[in-house]
Amino acid sequence: MPLSKIQRRLIDAWQRDFPLLRDPYAHMAFELGVSELYLLGMIKQLIRENILSRVGAVVAPNTAGASVLAAIAAPAGRLEEVAAVVNAEPGVNHNYEREHRYNLWFVVTGRDRRAVDAAIARIQDATGLDVLTLPLRTAYHIDLGFPLDGSPIAKDRNGGAARSLRDAGPVSRDDRALLRAIEDGLPVAPRPFEQVGHAIGSEEDDVIARLGGLIDRGIIKRFGLVVRHRELGYSANAMVVWDVNDGDVDHIGETFAQIPFVTLCYRRPRRLPDWPYNLFCMIHGRDRDTVRRQIETLKATARTETPMAVLFSGRRFKQRGARLSAV
Repeated sequence: MPLSKIQRRLIDAWQRDFPLLRDPYAHMAFELGVSELYLLGMIKQLIRENILSRVGAVVAPNTAGASVLAAIAAPAGRLEEVAAVVNAEPGVNHNYEREHRYNLWFVVTGRDRRAVDAAIARIQDATGLDVLTLPLRTAYHIDLGFPLDGSPIAKDRNGGAARSLRDAGPVSRDDRALLRAIEDGLPVAPRPFEQVGHAIGSEEDDVIARLGGLIDRGIIKRFGLVVRHRELGYSANAMVVWDVNDGDVDHIGETFAQIPFVTLCYRRPRRLPDWPYNLFCMIHGRDRDTVRRQIETLKATARTETPMAVLFSGRRFKQRGARLSAV
C-alpha cells in the first residue's frame, strides 16, 4: 500500500525509542511538524489499514512469560484445517506456512511453561499430528524493525551479543500485570500511560518509570510502532537454519547477528532425527533473488560447509503481539 511522506517519516522514526513521557504523541507530533490530533488520527488510520499492528512493547521471549517455536508437518490437503486449529489457541501469536516438510510454523506464548505445554497438547490432540517444539536457547539478535528509507535494520543496543535467558533477571508480578495491560497496544490517546495506570491501579509516572526499567533490563526489546512487514513490501521472507558444531554456534551466531540483512538470529535445540538444525536466522526481503544472494553471503561468512536449509514463508495465517495472559 502506498504511504504518504509523513506516514513514512512516522514509521521510520518511531518503531523503537517511543517517548516515555506523559504526552508522548504530542512530542512525536512536534518532531514531525504536525498537530497531536493529526498524528493520533494518522496512527489510528495505519492500524485500521493493517500497516501497524499496534503501538507498544516487543517483549523478549521467556522473560515475562513463556514461549516456544513449534512446527507441524501437515499432510497435503490438510494445511488450512490444521492452521485453523492452531489459530484457535489464544496463546498463538504467529502462524506461517513455510516451504518444507515441516510446513506450518507458529509461536505459542503463555503466562508460564505449563500453559504453553497445555496449548501444545491441545493442538496435538485436535489435529492428531505431532508438534515439533523448539524453545529458545540463546538470542543473538531479536529486535525486529523495518525501515522504509533503505537504511540497514537497526541492531540490538547490546550490539547483537548473545543474551541468555537469565540475563534480564526476574519479572515482578506488578510488571507482568503492566505488560499484560498493553499486550494489545498502548492507547492512541493524549495521555496513554495515564489510561494504562488507571487500568492496573498505578500512577502515570510509575507506569512510565517501570516501562523504562523493563527496557533497560532488556525485557522489552523494543517499544514503539509495531508494523506488519508484508504490508510494507517485505514479502520474500526466509528462515535459514544451520546444523552448526556446538562449539562454534555462539561465534557464528554472533557473527550473523552483526550482518545488516539478518533480522533475527537465535539458537534452538536439535530434535534428532527429524530436525538436525540448531542455528536459526530470519531474512525479511522484498524479492527472492536478493534473499538468495544474501544467503550465499551467510555461507561465505560462516566459512564452513555446515548442512543448512532455507524455508521461505508462504501464507500468513496469524500475526499479533504475544499473549502473556494466555492460559
